[in-house]
Amino acid sequence: MLIAIGVIVVLVIIIIVMYNGFIRLKNNCEEAFATMDVYLKKRYDLIPNLVETVKGYASHEKETLERVISARNMAQGAVTLEEKAAGENALTGTLKTLFAVAENYPDLKANENFLDLQHKLNMVEEDIANSRKYYNAVIKQFNTKCEVFPSNIIASIFHFEKKPMFEVDAEEERKNVKVSFQ
Repeated sequence: MLIAIGVIVVLVIIIIVMYNGFIRLKNNCEEAFATMDVYLKKRYDLIPNLVETVKGYASHEKETLERVISARNMAQGAVTLEEKAAGENALTGTLKTLFAVAENYPDLKANENFLDLQHKLNMVEEDIANSRKYYNAVIKQFNTKCEVFPSNIIASIFHFEKKPMFEVDAEEERKNVKVSFQ
C-alpha cells in the first residue's frame, strides 16, 4: 500500500513538473512573438515615411509605391501567425522592389531623409531577423516537448499543440527584383 502511494505521488510530481514546463515554454513563445511584433510595428511605422520620400522623386512609380503600402497594410492587419508570415513575405518583396527603384534616382540616393529612413529600416530588419530566430528557437523547444515521450502524453491531456514556425517564402526571397520604367 505504501509503495502504491509512493508511485502515485511520484507520478503526480512528474505530471506537475511537465505541465509547468509546458507553461514556461508557452509563455516564452508568447514573449518571443510579442518581441518580434514590436519590431514589425516599428517597420510598419517607417514604411509610410520611406514611401513619401521616394514619392517625391519617383512620382511615376505609383504602382510600386501602392504595392508597398498595400503589403504593409496586409501584414499589419494580419491576425493569425500564418497570415502574418504571408504578409511579411509580401512586404519584404515589395520593399526590395522599392529599394531597387530608389537605386535609379541619384538625387534620392543622396537625400538625407531617404538615407536615414533606409538606415533605420535596415536596423529594424536586422532586429526582426534576430527576433524571428529567437521565436523559432523557442517554438522548436515547445514543439519538441509536444512530440517526445512521455511529455507528449501530458501535451495531449492538456491540449498543448505544436505551434507554427515563422518562415519566409524561400522561393520568393530568391527571385530577382525587376525594375522597369514604362
